Amino acid sequence: MIAVLFDFSGTLFRIESTESWLRGTLTEAGITLSEAEIAGTAKALEAAGALPGGANPLRVPDELAGLWATRDESAELHRATYTGLSRQVPLPDPRLHDHLYDRHRSPAAWQPYPDTAEVLRTLRENGIRVGVVSNIGWDLRPVFREHGIDPYVDAYVLSYEHGMQKPDPRLFAAACESLRADPARTLMVGDDRRADGGAAALGCGVHFVEHLPVAERPDGLLPVLDLVNGVRKDIAAQ
Repeated sequence: MIAVLFDFSGTLFRIESTESWLRGTLTEAGITLSEAEIAGTAKALEAAGALPGGANPLRVPDELAGLWATRDESAELHRATYTGLSRQVPLPDPRLHDHLYDRHRSPAAWQPYPDTAEVLRTLRENGIRVGVVSNIGWDLRPVFREHGIDPYVDAYVLSYEHGMQKPDPRLFAAACESLRADPARTLMVGDDRRADGGAAALGCGVHFVEHLPVAERPDGLLPVLDLVNGVRKDIAAQ
């Protein structure tokens, strides 16, 4: 059985911009800021790395360093880490820090890459099992369902549900087991060479894509189809 594992953020989906994230949260909370205040606050939040799936912090505060290293191992650690980073930036209402965190978990905050559905659907039609392996602190299944992509996914292996995070090979092993797939016939597709590259220790093939805005990466996943076809031909020739 051939299988393909995909990372979530930066591979299949992209989080909205920091400014869009902030604007959406302010609107939901009924709070109005000037354009200059929105721009300045969004810039500060981005520098702090407060948006999960967005830019990493320019500097992780000493008091958050331990949390940052293990942030994807539980829902509690994930929320504490990112609300802690957010709180490095003054906001007009302290409750906004939690509202920002909640906003990023909503399907509206995520957009699939243009070729995500096509690639996953094609794999499914060709009998290839598909898994999603993500370092994350919350249930991303509603995002896939809302965007109509869930029918193409056979298994979700999420770090916070297993208490371990990539590049730990055990997480990739759990994904292969869920798909009843041989790691030697499994391809891991991701955007993080350290985290996603951990699959190589298990014997999986690894393919990397660029973590770019959706509009700048219209067909970055399409090469996966050629790679899988190559594997199938090699197996058939054995």
